[in-house]
Amino acid sequence: MSHNEKTRDLLTAHYKKYPNLQIRDLFKYIYQSSFGCEHMVSSLVSATGHIEKERENISSTEILIEPLDGEYSRVHLTSKNSGLSSKTLGHLFFKSAKKETHGITALKNKLSVARELICTNKLPFSLNEFDIAVQEWENSNFNSVHHSETFRDKYSPSYRVIANEYVTFLSFFAQLDNMNYNKMNIVAIEGGSASGKTTLSKILEEIYDCTIIHMDDFFLRPEQRTKERYAEIGGNIDKERFLTEVLIPLSNNETLNYRKFDCSTFTLTAPVKVVPKNLVIIEGAYSMHPWFTKYYDFSVFLDISSSFQRERIRNRNSNEMAERFYNEWIPLEQRYFSETKIRKRCNMTISIHKQKRV
Repeated sequence: MSHNEKTRDLLTAHYKKYPNLQIRDLFKYIYQSSFGCEHMVSSLVSATGHIEKERENISSTEILIEPLDGEYSRVHLTSKNSGLSSKTLGHLFFKSAKKETHGITALKNKLSVARELICTNKLPFSLNEFDIAVQEWENSNFNSVHHSETFRDKYSPSYRVIANEYVTFLSFFAQLDNMNYNKMNIVAIEGGSASGKTTLSKILEEIYDCTIIHMDDFFLRPEQRTKERYAEIGGNIDKERFLTEVLIPLSNNETLNYRKFDCSTFTLTAPVKVVPKNLVIIEGAYSMHPWFTKYYDFSVFLDISSSFQRERIRNRNSNEMAERFYNEWIPLEQRYFSETKIRKRCNMTISIHKQKRV
């Protein structure tokens, strides 16, 4: 589907959902599709405070997500009782504010598509009124617009514009927000190469100020890399050391002193001292090995298609390294996923899709 076809479909769907929308409401949809929320966020504290106040009279338990025509979505504040906290939503709103360098180009293209829809009677506006409104908007340098009074009275809009890279994980964030933080919670992020495990862990570290442990720190040392070891399901990580240096101490609420595998020297570093916080994220392939499952409070599997996985690996690595992924490491991962039924054993599966730019 071309960009213009997608825009036509989304603008038409938006009108069908909100048949009383006015031209300025169409402008608002197009503006948010092109610029996100870059004009809305002054500070994290203020963003969170406004969300909390706005949610006071909302009682729905559903996370409602309305896609915009671009890299953002409207996340309606009806998510209050779904477990997604105002603090987390405020963080995501704040993190979604970024300068869109191609915003004006995208906006003008979407306006031209909207005009085509008006010409073919797919949108219920006068072409003359639309053209005048567009000219007035352009004269104001396409400043952000508010919803019309008609739209507010009819639909009571209450949402925040969030980048789709975060929207993908809203249900997972809600699960984390629902945890009992009077105790330590240990959460596994499992998935194949290039599925976004490390990226997600960085997002979580910023939002939740949690402890992150990487499975990449537990690669096998050269003397462990035997034919017999690689024949084991999930045998290509040092699961014994991960268990004794990380999971068992965590289960006893102890300070961690673990050694990291250094890929440049193929040796272990000196012990790293880590005082774990009440949320500990274990990220990486093999984090849900059957040896480890009982230690987790929650687990999520990031499921990426083979084609998108190959694309990501190819973009991030040299040809030689990419071939090692394709021919060596990914087959080992797939065998491990299949034999241990990881997807079924994880509490949640999230499909990872390519975010298409406008």
